[in-house]
Formats: sequence, C-alpha cells, structure tokens
Amino acid sequence: MKLMVTGGCGFIGSTFIKLALKKGFKVINIDSLTYAAHKMKENFNKKNHFFIKCDIGDNRKIRKILKKYKPDSIINFASETHVDRSIHDPDVFFQTNVLKTFKLVEETRKFISINNLKNFRFIHISTDEVYGSLKKREPSFSEKNKFFPNSPYSASKASAEHIMRSYFKTFKFPVIISNCSNNYGPYQYPEKLIPLIIQNAILKKKLPVYGDGKQVRDWLFVDDHCLAIFTILKKGKIGETYNIGGNNELSNIFLIKKICSYLDQKFNKKGKDSFSKQITFVSDRPGHDRRYSINSSKITKKLKWRPKYNFTKGIKFTIEWYLKNNDWSNMIKIDQKKWMKKNYYNRIDLIK
Repeated sequence: MKLMVTGGCGFIGSTFIKLALKKGFKVINIDSLTYAAHKMKENFNKKNHFFIKCDIGDNRKIRKILKKYKPDSIINFASETHVDRSIHDPDVFFQTNVLKTFKLVEETRKFISINNLKNFRFIHISTDEVYGSLKKREPSFSEKNKFFPNSPYSASKASAEHIMRSYFKTFKFPVIISNCSNNYGPYQYPEKLIPLIIQNAILKKKLPVYGDGKQVRDWLFVDDHCLAIFTILKKGKIGETYNIGGNNELSNIFLIKKICSYLDQKFNKKGKDSFSKQITFVSDRPGHDRRYSINSSKITKKLKWRPKYNFTKGIKFTIEWYLKNNDWSNMIKIDQKKWMKKNYYNRIDLIK
C-alpha cells in the first residue's frame, strides 16, 4: 500500500513515516521544509521512502506527484501549528492551513475522480483547539462539540475542517478527520512547551510560564497518536471525526515542575540548586485557552484503539531523548534564539 504523507518531515509526520515504513508501507513524503521540519531524512528506510520537496499549495506539482506515484491514501499533516506564531503572523497560518489545504483537497478530488478510485482515503489531522476552552468542571470535548476557536491557529484549523466537511457532503470526498490533544515526544521543535523547558533547564536559562501556569492540557505521546491514525486509516468510517487523547490532563505548572523534578534526580540537584528555581512567570498570551480535555471514547469503543504510553513513561522517554540528542538541538539553536527573543522579549529578558 502506498501512502502519500504531507508534512512528513515535521514532528508528528516524521514519526508516522518511521512507523509506516516499519509496517511495510511505501511512503511518498511531501514537505516544503519550513523552519520546524527536521532534515534527518537519512533515518528513513530509503527503499520504500520517496521524498519530494513540495508545497501543498503548488497545484501543478501536486498533480504530477499524484499522477506519477498513484497513492492509495493521503495522510495530511501539513500545517502551521504553533499558537504563539499565529499571533505574531496570522497570514501564513490562513494561507497554509486554509487556502493551500483547499488546493491539496481539490487536486486529490480530481485525482480520485479521474482514476475512479473506490477505496481511497484522505485522513486530515486536526486539533482539539478547534473546540475552544473549557471551564474547570465542564465535560470533555466530544466529536459533537461545536467549534469555538480562540486563536488564529485554531480558527485556521477549524476552517480546514469545514472544507473537509463540505467536500464530503458535496462530492462524497473520502475524508476522515482526527482531532488530537497536545502531542509530545522526540524531534519536537523547542518552541513547544515540553522541549522548550527541557532545553532551557539544561542551558540554565529561565523557564517561562504564561500567566499563573494553571492552564490545563491533555498530553498524548506522539507514537500513540500515530498508531491511532493507522487505526483510523484501517477501520475509520468515511465522513466521520475521531478524537484522540492521551488521558493525561495536567496543568502547565504541574508539568513543568514534574520535568524539573526528573532532571533534579538525574543530575542530583537539591534545594536552591533545583531546576525549578529557574521557573519564571511571564505575562499571559492573548486569548489563551484555559483548559482542553478530550473524550476519546468513540475511537476507543468503535475502533478499539487505546494509548499505550502513560505520561510517566512517555515523559521519561522524551526527556532522555533530548538529553542524548544535543546534536539535533544544536541544528536549530539559531532560529530558536531569534524566536525566543521575538516572542518573549516584552515579557521577560530570556535571551543573553
């Protein structure tokens, strides 16, 4: 089976490809190699892995790729994903996550129609952030929740889902949507909370915490997310949406202290030398959602998927990976330093 994976050099996409190759799939990896893409394609099995640098908004090139490789399904990871960056530069988020995504879907629709493909699947990867923010005791997001996006990022992802829904209803486009909670694991770009805290802690820099740090997120290990996507590809029903969560609701401050505690034990730090002393509260970001909580009972009951990693196991594995892979972190330090200065300089002096 041939899979075309868009955004295949990103954090989640690259993890998915590694698992797909192990499962014996042939993979056509489409990525425009923006700042968050890791370039370590040599880690992929080259025999069944075909990489093409391409923007999903390039109609002509996408058309040629579809015609040449004739994939059986598309897994669409291609997306701008960081909320903070969407506040600084909303335009690129709406260009990529809406307009370019539409172009990809339209070219795929034509490809399916011309070739009369009956078993094709288009798996669109989305986020729990489209549902908005929950109060402390509100029930978890289900697939029936209405959309209430509160950031340019989540609004762009909600817009893409509307495109998917309209194409399913109008053209019988064979799309299945997944909405995941916060992912973590190896190779995540260190603008995201977990790798940012690990990296800054080791470098003896301040650990920035937005507001009071009591924002709650559900944390999903990236391998579990990818295995859920394989399950959806195999068993999911066209036109349906499936929530994917890790069942690990934690406040940001609790999570950061947990990482610090692990590093304290690792490096024998105590008292005033604890990594937690680097924690620094900074002014909150605009429109910051208070709580996400995801109900995964649909995929659990109907498709028989469950996460394999509890948070203790997943975060230990993740921390150890970042500690052992300084070479990867060094590859992105220049861009990361510029980003930290851009995003935090009005809040606190984190860059020296």
